[in-house]
Amino acid sequence: MKMIFLKCKDDTKNYRMLKGFGFDVFEIDSPEQIDNKIEELKKNNYTTIFIPDELASFSEKLTENYKNDNQLNIVITPGKK
Repeated sequence: MKMIFLKCKDDTKNYRMLKGFGFDVFEIDSPEQIDNKIEELKKNNYTTIFIPDELASFSEKLTENYKNDNQLNIVITPGKK
């Protein structure tokens, strides 16, 4: 099982502690890239992706394409405000 935490590059609050503990935290340049990055991570055999709720709201495919995908678990986490 490969898991990763996904956030925007300008987001300085979400997953900061996890990154410090050595977890894989990937940063994207803009929220509009989220669907492309999820597809890329899926091709690289990531099975669990954690996304803050602010970033998840930019995904057009999240509820339609990924909710019934047995090979991919997407966990939407509450963001730090």
